[in-house]
Amino acid sequence: MASQRDVRNRIDAVKNIQKITRAMEMVAAARLRRAEQRIEALRPYADAIRRMTREASEAAGDVPSLPILVEHEQTSNVGLLLVAGDRGLAGAFNSQIVRAGVRAGRDQSAENRQAVYFASGRRAASSLTFRGLEPAASFTGFSDRPSYADARDIADKLMAAYVDGEVDQVDIFYNGYISPISQVVRRETLLPLQRATILEDDGDSDEDSSEDEHSQRALVEYEPDPEVILGRLVPDYVEISVYRALLESTASEHGARMTAMRNASDNAGTLIEDLTLEMNRARQAEITQEIMEVVAGAEAL
Repeated sequence: MASQRDVRNRIDAVKNIQKITRAMEMVAAARLRRAEQRIEALRPYADAIRRMTREASEAAGDVPSLPILVEHEQTSNVGLLLVAGDRGLAGAFNSQIVRAGVRAGRDQSAENRQAVYFASGRRAASSLTFRGLEPAASFTGFSDRPSYADARDIADKLMAAYVDGEVDQVDIFYNGYISPISQVVRRETLLPLQRATILEDDGDSDEDSSEDEHSQRALVEYEPDPEVILGRLVPDYVEISVYRALLESTASEHGARMTAMRNASDNAGTLIEDLTLEMNRARQAEITQEIMEVVAGAEAL
């Protein structure tokens, strides 16, 4: 059995760790609220861009022959953008993105396609490098508070890779924010536009389902032609989609870290109780030993 001093030192160490985890939980909670506000402010604009791009694509009919809008004849190389964080201590937040991306890469290899990885966040970049899957480009240093300029840099790299023929399709993996204790891995197709998630009808759940189809869709006259407008909207669509993924990932990271630190604090409290009980038993054993020594000494006299 450990001595009282050893157990007391362990208790002090666990208490110090508990103070740190509680502080990190409070910081994550404050940052989470700001991240939620940024998501709420962005969603109407992002939904509008998606709706406008979908409607312009329907009006244009055949997608115009701009390089960014041309669908490649065959899909040989698939770009996979993994959006994770720069730091750890957030539970399975980073690892589940890496696992999903690596699993998707294996699926592409099984179909005789080459997976080209792009990483946002140091954890994603280092994990891919550790697995021997060197990313074609890495973007780090902004996972706590991404800006639109960061999203533009990533989108420009993805669009350039698509136009130059380095990739024939671009998919993005990120943690979608649902609640502080719930994040779900999402996979969306950005390019080509013909396969993009944006062309899928999301049902417009915010609209009243009792309205008929004609009242939900207004008559739109395009000036200039919808082809020209679509050519200008697609880069904005890619940028805003990446930016939305970054914000969702940031909120998910703060939520995951807050939950992980709360669990760590609770576990530290349980460990302190167990160590306190062990210290009391050690004290009782020492007192009993001292009494026995006194009694033995008295009998010897």
